[in-house]
Amino acid sequence: MRKIILLITCMFGISVFSQIKVLKNESLVEIGKDNSVGLYKKEDKFTINYQDLNTSNLNTIRSFSFQNLDGDVSGLYKLITDGFVTLPDENVILELPNDIIELHYEKNYGQPTMQFIQYINKNRKYVGKSQFLNQKQVEKIFGKINGKSAMYEKPSTIHQINGTKGASKQASNATPTSGSSNKNKKSRK
Repeated sequence: MRKIILLITCMFGISVFSQIKVLKNESLVEIGKDNSVGLYKKEDKFTINYQDLNTSNLNTIRSFSFQNLDGDVSGLYKLITDGFVTLPDENVILELPNDIIELHYEKNYGQPTMQFIQYINKNRKYVGKSQFLNQKQVEKIFGKINGKSAMYEKPSTIHQINGTKGASKQASNATPTSGSSNKNKKSRK
C-alpha cells in the first residue's frame, strides 16, 4: 500500500511541478531565398540571413534584422535595385538598431552586382560579407518573383545615413503607431 501511495504522489508531483512548458510556435515565414541569402518575416520583423564569406568556416550563417517601419523593406529593395541602374561611387551605409549594413556594388563580368557587408553590433572589427547578388537574385530574395512581396508592401522610405547623395539620417527606433493603442487595453469578459 505504501508503494502505491508513493507512486501516486510521485506521479502527481511530476505533473504539477514540471519545468517544461509548451510555448506558442511562432515560425519564420520565408519571403524569398537564393543560394545562401534569404529574407524571412516574423510578425513585423524582417531578417536577412546569409552565409558569411568573410570567415574561414564557410558554415557560418549571419543575419541582421529590422522592423518594417514606414515600409522599410520596400525602401531597401528600391534602394538596392536603384543601385543596379546607377552604380554608386561608394558603399551605401545603412544603420539598423543593432548593426551597420553597407551595400557594396561592383560589376562582375559586365553585370552589376551587390553585396551585403555587415558590421556586427556596429563594431568595425567584426565584419560579415554575403555573396555577390545580381538583380534577378535580389528580386527572388525579396519575393518579387514568387509573389510573396505582398507580405510587406507599404509606402516605401528607407533611412540612410551615408550614400551617393550624402544623406544623413538615422533609422527610426519609434514603435509603429498602428495597433500600439490596443496593447495597453485589457479585454473584458
